[in-house]
Amino acid sequence: MKQVALGSQGLRVSELGLGCMGMSAFYGDRDDAESVATVRRALDLGVTLFDTAEVYGPFSNEKLLREALGSRRDEVVVATKFGLRIEDDGTVVGPDGSPAYARRALERSLRHLGTDHVDLYYLHRVDPGVPIEETVGGMGELVAEGKVRHIGVSETSAGTLRRAHAAFPVTAIQSEYSLFERDAEHNGVLDTARELGIGFVPFSPLGRGFLTGTFQTQADLPEGDARRGLPRFGEEAIAANLRVVEALRRIADRKDCTTAQLALAWTVAAGTVPIPGTKRRARIEENVAATEITLTAEDLAEIDAASPHGVATGARNVEAALARDRR
Repeated sequence: MKQVALGSQGLRVSELGLGCMGMSAFYGDRDDAESVATVRRALDLGVTLFDTAEVYGPFSNEKLLREALGSRRDEVVVATKFGLRIEDDGTVVGPDGSPAYARRALERSLRHLGTDHVDLYYLHRVDPGVPIEETVGGMGELVAEGKVRHIGVSETSAGTLRRAHAAFPVTAIQSEYSLFERDAEHNGVLDTARELGIGFVPFSPLGRGFLTGTFQTQADLPEGDARRGLPRFGEEAIAANLRVVEALRRIADRKDCTTAQLALAWTVAAGTVPIPGTKRRARIEENVAATEITLTAEDLAEIDAASPHGVATGARNVEAALARDRR
């Protein structure tokens, strides 16, 4: 798989990464053996960007990634995140973007990941009680010490992204972006990232799995799956959103690909580096194959018409979330 520049600070990654969250948290039962096999299959397919966070578990996802990468750690870019204060016993306390907690969290993540540095260290969410310049300044100190190679932020507004980058060069921003969630195109975040040379990493590029076309009713989600509580997966919303998925499926059929592959190819064509999550080998194979799909201008226009901004019923209100960091 092709390697691309992520931002303008010298980091290069595969044009599609692997989000590891669902292997350990939120999306139904765990199968650590299959998850480890999935990471290793991704490695063999050329995936070099692996995304985790201390809160996934907490801690268990970082430990799983350490096991899966084994002796191949130095072949890849490991991205992890901090920003919610977590005690050593796994208790999540609340937001903490202080430089002191950034350092404490990083030292713990290094132990869990079994490495001496993190390639890409994200602020998971902005702490409204700490100026972004102070948080990013503390992250920059970790770069100067060699414990972090690059820094990133997640789910910030355009203005906060600009302030962060002025305080210390930001390599990447991670935000939800998909054919079901296109706010980044309209709130200035994507344009600001491009202007400043900051790489854009979409999480949930498959609409939290909805764009795979595998959900017909809420019963298709496993018991205990956090998505059962999301408006997008309410029964009425599912029925409405399936009409969008069906329109995309017809385009995918003509491209001889799956709906999921079409959705991923669309994010790649937008110049972003998506990190679809999966815990199954078959899915990582399907996802990686999406990078071989070429979308013409006509294809992109048809996709835009089928899934325009705001089309998804029950989509999360990104604007409300970003408003919290406009201080």
